[in-house]
Amino acid sequence: MGYALVGLGRLTLNEILPAFGKSKHARPVALVSGDADKMAKVAKQYGIKPSSCYSYQTYDKLKDNPEVEMIYIVLPNSMHHEFTLRGAKAGKHILCEKPMANSVKECEEMIEACKKAGKKLTIAYRIQCEPLNRAAMKQVRAKTYGATKMLQMMNTQNQAHDQQWRHKKALAGGGSLPDVGLYCLNTTRFLLGEEPTEVSAQIYSTPGDDQFKEIEENVSFTLRFPSGAISQCMTGYGSFNNKSYTVYAETGSIKMDPAFPYHGLHQERIHAPDGQQVKETTNDPQKDQFALEMDHMAECVRQNKTPCTPGEEGLQDQRIMEAIYLSAKENRPVQLPAVAKLDAFRGAAPKDEA
Repeated sequence: MGYALVGLGRLTLNEILPAFGKSKHARPVALVSGDADKMAKVAKQYGIKPSSCYSYQTYDKLKDNPEVEMIYIVLPNSMHHEFTLRGAKAGKHILCEKPMANSVKECEEMIEACKKAGKKLTIAYRIQCEPLNRAAMKQVRAKTYGATKMLQMMNTQNQAHDQQWRHKKALAGGGSLPDVGLYCLNTTRFLLGEEPTEVSAQIYSTPGDDQFKEIEENVSFTLRFPSGAISQCMTGYGSFNNKSYTVYAETGSIKMDPAFPYHGLHQERIHAPDGQQVKETTNDPQKDQFALEMDHMAECVRQNKTPCTPGEEGLQDQRIMEAIYLSAKENRPVQLPAVAKLDAFRGAAPKDEA
């Protein structure tokens, strides 16, 4: 399947484009960028024709390129909405980086635009394709160590303030929550398969720190689920890297540390089957997460299946994030609509890669 890559930032250059070398069902056939010189160099490196290189202004001409079936949008959050709508109108399927957009209304419009065009929309939650995280999900769902009681999620980084778009609210929509905190939220929902019924949150930004003039620094939020499970999530932009989680069940625990990076993941399981504590570990199986998600999307198009993480999955996270902001602002728990069905917003599971 031919992909057009929209945006040539670090993620595209360092991770996504190289991932095509490990992909079984996807190849890069077009580029879209505001930097013509950079785009020309990248196109030459990856064998992409000059005629398949577009500016943001000529993006709509993708409709005339039959090689392009899928558009992968890798732009600042505020641009996801516009380029999804234009991409759907051009008659292409859409894979969009997370967070889906900056508001519930934008998410809903993106879903509607793709439905109207008869095209598939998926949000790039690569963790749901990654083998170790999928293994943890299966252990949780199978109650390998009994019912899950608590989860502790953390995704923090000491991010330099170099005038990047992530520190501008108009472009990012928020600070640490939609950028890295979203991993805690979405992974909790993915592991349990349930939807939270209540959220309570606190937000704190260091006074006088220029990094946080427009966006939040630290967010702590608690999710309550119908099964009784509670997930404590913490995210921030001003502390040392911690990208881990632990699932605490009745007779054992599952720890992913790290859990969310592109490479080097590690899983540790602790339980006591015969009264004696046992520790089991599994390391990163070295599967490229971007190749896995691009292949999954290609297969869903070919087989006409709903992708694992369609637009509805991104919309649900946006609804919950807005509730998190409201809870912190009003200093009270916020109730969420009850959702009885497991995996209510997900489609077909990706193929498992051992």
